[in-house]
Amino acid sequence: MDQHRAVSAFAALGHETRLHVFRLLIKAGPEGISAGRLAERAGILQNTLSAQLKILVQAELVTAERDGRTIIYRADMSGLGSLLSFVMEDCCNGQPDLCRPVVATLTCCNSDATEKS
Repeated sequence: MDQHRAVSAFAALGHETRLHVFRLLIKAGPEGISAGRLAERAGILQNTLSAQLKILVQAELVTAERDGRTIIYRADMSGLGSLLSFVMEDCCNGQPDLCRPVVATLTCCNSDATEKS
């Protein structure tokens, strides 16, 4: 991940509604959730949700997959892992291996979903 993409991801998460939606997607797990159910859980209108999801998808933090007439959204754990890796790459006084376990825990959470997208 480069600095431009990291700024885009942080900007996407720097909005209260988008952060709430992203956390709901993480909670939903690898199976994801439909836009309608996500709007219900988030307590926002579907058109508002759609605009917020578009920003999260562009920031590579969320994936969308069509299933018939429904779109299933998932948190992109590899995108989140890349963001955390970027932030932590120079951590621990030049010993990034000390931080890798934190990032590694994210990759196991969504490996099936990232293969589908």
